[in-house]
Amino acid sequence: MFKKILVANRGEIAVRVLRACREMGIASVTVYSDADQTALHTLYADEVYHIGEAPASESYLCIEKIIDVAKRSGAEAVHPGYGFLAENTGFARACEEAGIAFIGPTSRAIELLGDKIASKRTMTKAHIPIIPGSEGPVCDEAQAIKIAQGIGFPVLIKAAGGGGGKGMRIVRSREEMPGAMKQATSEARSAFGDPTIFIEKFLEAPRHVEFQILADTHGNVVHLFERECSVQRRHQKLIEESPSAIMTHELRQEMGEAAVKAVKASDYTNAGTVEFMVDKNKKFYFLEMNTRLQVEHPVTELITGIDIVREQLKIAAGEKLTLNQKDIKMTGSAIECRISAEDPENNFAPSTGMIVRYSTPGGIGVRVDDGVYEGFTVPIHYDPLIAKLLVWAPTRQDAIARMKRALREYTIHGIKTSIPFHTVVMNNERFVTGNYDTTFIDTVLGTVAYQKKHHTAAAVAAVLASVMREQGAVATTKSAKIADNPWKMAGRRSMMRRK
Repeated sequence: MFKKILVANRGEIAVRVLRACREMGIASVTVYSDADQTALHTLYADEVYHIGEAPASESYLCIEKIIDVAKRSGAEAVHPGYGFLAENTGFARACEEAGIAFIGPTSRAIELLGDKIASKRTMTKAHIPIIPGSEGPVCDEAQAIKIAQGIGFPVLIKAAGGGGGKGMRIVRSREEMPGAMKQATSEARSAFGDPTIFIEKFLEAPRHVEFQILADTHGNVVHLFERECSVQRRHQKLIEESPSAIMTHELRQEMGEAAVKAVKASDYTNAGTVEFMVDKNKKFYFLEMNTRLQVEHPVTELITGIDIVREQLKIAAGEKLTLNQKDIKMTGSAIECRISAEDPENNFAPSTGMIVRYSTPGGIGVRVDDGVYEGFTVPIHYDPLIAKLLVWAPTRQDAIARMKRALREYTIHGIKTSIPFHTVVMNNERFVTGNYDTTFIDTVLGTVAYQKKHHTAAAVAAVLASVMREQGAVATTKSAKIADNPWKMAGRRSMMRRK
């Protein structure tokens, strides 16, 4: 096993991986930008290195800087988390060339599967059903319109090298094509450094169901069952759960076998997720494969009891999987709500600033993976996800009840968050009955007003923040923030060493 690992990320996922390192007795290193000098992951790691200015292009996306830190710190491996460079072929290759283990698939596998066009070709050869669409990149408007007319509108423009809903646009007519292509190309270039796009048929009201897989370097592959990810806004997942409400034993077995087959066809190793779209007739289609750790991986951990990050580290170190498919069991029901620094009452507009009060829920069956603390200032430069609230219970109905309770206990003042949105969803009849799909938010919640008490709470929080700042109750200097931080007070002063 590795003796020292560099976690090349920030926020809650960096803290999640750092915790796994600590449990396994592995020394940890992490990096930070100007905006993250007192971020939670820097307070937790054993060593921290500054890598640049706040914009990700000047810090977290700089391959040369991260490789340099790995070499200087003596890290034997790099965990990329998700986002940033996690699915970047060049980064994985740079690690390989530097003799540093990349905790993820090989650069070849990322190139094959991280590119959505190449992955669809691979699945076609493996006889796994795919959504009809272009066979390769779409380069101009005339070509795009011809393909769209051939498969029929509406169609979906997608970024070849990305995920997370970025670089995606629904096109319902040829008149919409020019603007949609321009927007998708620009967003893909900005988010992934690759403007390549392709087109596929847009399925009306499907379910989004994915399978978590683990594959070692010795040819062993297992799946850890499904996650339902159909509560989405602009193709960005907001709530995930397992098991899926539509799943039958036969469908689960068929989709699980297809996921394992997809992995074997691409010579994939480490953790990954095979994503499918399921139509109203429960016919499924391969959508894409995410060649990294997913945001929602804790959902699977709760229903299986398997630590996916620990398995990642073991696989990257060359160890064999000790898990057999027949021995992996699914128990109970788990739900994850992504807590983001956004205002759901204002079209999910970003909400940044200082968190003046922060209290997480607790009790049996509740898990919080977060990357913030009271007194931390949420920066404007990165993804708005600040925490993940998860619950587990014996049944789905019990899990929903537990999530409603946990959401009521979760207190975040000073910024707006998505907590009111999640409260509305947990009380929505279609969600409660499991009768929802990827159009759920647009067709149902678009007409649902948020509860009035949330408006009041937000107003009270704003006043409280103002008063506390005026009275000097909230520390605003870097040194004061660090000194008052509970992680610091827990006796982890050695973790603040700056290189």
